[in-house]
This record gives sequence, C-alpha cells and structure tokens, in this order.
Amino acid sequence: MSLEYFDILDEEGNKTGKIKLRKEVHRDGDWHKAVHIWIINDKGDILLQRRCATKDSNPNMLDISSAGHLSAGDDSLSGAIRELKEELNLDVKPNELKFIKTIKRSTKYTETFINNEFDDMYILRTDKGIDDMKYQEEEISEIFFVPYKKFKEMVKTKQSDLLIHEEEFKILFNLFDNEFDC
Repeated sequence: MSLEYFDILDEEGNKTGKIKLRKEVHRDGDWHKAVHIWIINDKGDILLQRRCATKDSNPNMLDISSAGHLSAGDDSLSGAIRELKEELNLDVKPNELKFIKTIKRSTKYTETFINNEFDDMYILRTDKGIDDMKYQEEEISEIFFVPYKKFKEMVKTKQSDLLIHEEEFKILFNLFDNEFDC
C-alpha cells in the first residue's frame, strides 16, 4: 500500500503549502479536505455503503455512498471522481456531479485519532443499479439502495448502525423531499 499524503489546511480551509502523511494528520488533528458523494437513483433510493470491519474509524457502520480524503495536490472534483471509481468502480463525468457545499467538521475518535476536515458534499443522480457497481472490498463490506422514505426513517430513529451526518441529512431532505417523499 502506498503512503497517503494530504494537503494541510488552515482553520478557514485554505491550503497552507504543507503536506503530511495521513496518519500524522490524524494524530496531530490537522485540517484537511475530503469529499462526500451521495448517490440517488431515479426512484429516490439512496445508496449506502457498509464500512468494512478493518476501517480505522467507524468499522461496520452504514455510511455515505462514497467518501474519501483528498490526496495532496488533488482538487475536490477530481478527488470525487477518483473516489467513485476506486470505491464503486463508477466512471462519471465532472458534469454528472453536483457540488452542494463544504461542511467543516471535527471528530475526536481517540487521543491519537483526530479528524478535522472540510467535506465537499456532492450529489450524483444515476440510473445505474447495484449490478453496475463493484465495491472496493478493502474499504466496503456491502452496498445497497434504500428507498427514500426508509432512509428518512433510519435517520429519524438514529438507527444504531447508521453514521449520523446531521447537516448533510438536512440538506438531502431539503433537496429531495418534494420529489420523493410524497
């Protein structure tokens, strides 16, 4: 496995010109960038992934359709396209992804694992099904579509195996309630 380097950001999300190894970034709590891509199909089903058991954060939890850190030198859109290819074997064009907003978040998992990041949220609307995807087994143990109303219920009840992304859930519901929650 190759070493992962991240661009270090300041508290406003600007590149500082420094890069560090992934493990050092999380150890030191440096600000960095990630992408979150929510995939929704024409019926309003949301694609969820189950993180594999060997992940260093939130193993076995249901999470965003596709997500990942930006490598040093990456721009957000290229990083999102790369993550979709790596994690789900999806080839997408830049115009297929809709940028929604950047969310600043900070999570301290342990004394030596601090995740301070700026997450660029994207939406990918697709007609592709599960059979059109092949997930990266080192990262993901399963993928599946959840009907929109069921997804909303999972969020409302804070289903125990669902990672909670409050701000992103609110955005998704604002975007799609009129279309799919009839």
